[in-house]
Order: sequence, then structure tokens, then C-alpha cells
Amino acid sequence: MNANKRREMILEAINQADAAVSASLLAGRLGVSRQVIVGDIALLRAQGHEIMATARGYMVQDFNKLSQYVGKIACCHDADSTMAELHTIVDLNATVVNVIVEHEVYGEITGQLNIKNRDDVDIFIGRVKSAEVRLLSELKLGVHLHTIACRDIRHFEQVCEALDTAGFLVQD
Repeated sequence: MNANKRREMILEAINQADAAVSASLLAGRLGVSRQVIVGDIALLRAQGHEIMATARGYMVQDFNKLSQYVGKIACCHDADSTMAELHTIVDLNATVVNVIVEHEVYGEITGQLNIKNRDDVDIFIGRVKSAEVRLLSELKLGVHLHTIACRDIRHFEQVCEALDTAGFLVQD
């Protein structure tokens, strides 16, 4: 199979999946290495395809189609409170789309999360611990933004209230 056909098949697999699709799974299906898939994904992104990389794999998702309201919140907490912060959000049936920090050299750095439930939180925290990496929020002493996908603005306000009560929101 040629590279263009393989990339078409990758797009089809990601578009039809209900959940993220790992590079390893795609590689197995298509009979190539994981690294070939990673390269194909990079080329597809360069062509303008909106492919998001998450801890569980690749996906194409438009949060504006899934939610009536998408908003940003400013949070501040130490790394040990990350699980509690994420649980606060997903327990209210909202999705943590990403994390954003301001960097002195690179400007805005965004990490795609797509965390929808406690299982996703556990996987994310587990990967952080097993990879022995620092959270993006640690680059800015705990200050970071999240994009949150909600049913409507009232739902978003409920999430903000819960985060404020828990002490996670940046105070004026």
C-alpha cells in the first residue's frame, strides 16, 4: 500500500472511532511501525487535518459540536492537587479539553487532554508518574488555564463554582 492510501486509512480509522486510537493499534492494522504512523499523523496535521493527540491516542474532535458552551478557567494549585482538580471537573460531567501555560520563551504552550471521566484522570496521572515528567502547570508555579467543554453556560458556571469552593481558581 502506498503512503497516501495509508494516510487515508488512518484518517478514516480516527474519524470513525468513538475513542482515541493509539499509534500502536494503527501500526498493527496497517502493517507498519509506530514511528511511521507518528510521521503520517504529522504530515496529515501539516495538511490541515485537525488531529488531536491525547494520552490514549489520536482523535478528531470538535468540542463545539459536543457541547453548547466552551470556556476557559484560570487555576492555581500544586502538582499534588491535580487529581482533585480534574476530579472536580469531570464529576460534574464536563470535559477538560486542554491545559495552557504562558512560557517566557515559547509564549503559550497547550497540552491536549480530552479528559472526560475519572478513568481518563487516572490514566493521565498514571502516565505523568510513570514517565516521571513535570506537569505544564509546574512551569508557572501552578498557574495554568483549562479549556472546559460544558452543556451550557450555567453548567460552566457550576464547574467554576465547584473549583472556586475547592480553592483551585486564581483569585482576583
